[in-house]
Amino acid sequence: MNKFDSAKRRTRIDQSSEGWLVQVYNSDRRLLCVLEPSHAWTFLWGCGFGLLLAVGWFNLASYSPSTTYEPAKTPPSLWID
Repeated sequence: MNKFDSAKRRTRIDQSSEGWLVQVYNSDRRLLCVLEPSHAWTFLWGCGFGLLLAVGWFNLASYSPSTTYEPAKTPPSLWID
């Protein structure tokens, strides 16, 4: 007799809860790229690191000395002719 096997049903449900997947196709239904959860996490880590780098760069640039040139008012100690 053929009995219903609940293990097969559970594995199908477990496979559907693995996460998400985005597949991008062009107009003639050829696969262009696949975006997985790891791609999203890598993108978010990159955005966070870029923001941290931008804030750090801004803070360093705002407290650095001025870059305008001011000529020396005293003559050099050794004149070479």
